[in-house]
Amino acid sequence: MKLSEIREILEADFLVDYKKDFEVSAGFGCDLNSDMLTFHTSGALLLTGLTNIQVLRSSLISDVKAIVFVRGKHPNQELIEQARANGLPLMTTRFTMFSACGRLFNKGLRGVDEKVPA
Repeated sequence: MKLSEIREILEADFLVDYKKDFEVSAGFGCDLNSDMLTFHTSGALLLTGLTNIQVLRSSLISDVKAIVFVRGKHPNQELIEQARANGLPLMTTRFTMFSACGRLFNKGLRGVDEKVPA
């Protein structure tokens, strides 16, 4: 699903925009950084309520392609600047994580279901 479609479906605002519209391979909702590191998230969209710098670091390690902050949350300026420097798009939506994930699933975006082998 294209990032522009995600923005429209979630009625989201960009905090860090993208230079070229691109597709994400899947999506996942997560409020535990350790969970993010246990699934195959390369190329995926992260939906989270976490706004600390660790979520950015975990996303970069996991090769997440974009982050959506749910429940109208906004990260601090440091996170925004580091995301911009790393080319990682950030969005915020007023929807809860459950509603945001459901909206995207209804439009065809599938979840990350496969764990990284131990």
